[in-house]
Amino acid sequence: MKVHRTELEGVLLLEPALHSDARGLFLEMYNEKAFSLAGITERFVQDNFSHSKKGVLRGMHYQVGSSQGKIIRVLHGKIYDVAVDLRRESGTFGKWMSVYLEAEEHRALWIPTGFAHGFYVLSERADVAYKVTTFYTPDQERTLLWNDPDLAIPWPLEGEPILSDKDRAGHLFRDL
Repeated sequence: MKVHRTELEGVLLLEPALHSDARGLFLEMYNEKAFSLAGITERFVQDNFSHSKKGVLRGMHYQVGSSQGKIIRVLHGKIYDVAVDLRRESGTFGKWMSVYLEAEEHRALWIPTGFAHGFYVLSERADVAYKVTTFYTPDQERTLLWNDPDLAIPWPLEGEPILSDKDRAGHLFRDL
């Protein structure tokens, strides 16, 4: 596995080794030893899956108290994936990064604890898998406003995004 550091401290783009032949291809989605060598030593407790249609924007979600580290992988389709550093002690606090993730490239994104996360679906549909380090705790979930003017994330929107009520009512970064 190739590990690419990003502009945010701790966020990694993971590129698995692909083994292909006449039958198709094989890759390891998770290997504790390889991830540990990359610096990801957290224990994973839950796997999640979302299915979304084109134009859906999910996020920017985070948990207080029991923050989740996440490995994000697209199983079908293409997304624009965003992470915002909410760690006050971090040198990249308040900064964000984005990456396009698509199933055909098989890359994954590691987002450690202390980040808000969201994505926008660019393909007709997107199936996204999340491997997380803590359990989902609804009363600790918070939403950062996806179009916060101070963050000015340049979402590649094609018209108005499809949002949940929760995501539409997110909070501004300055109010965290």
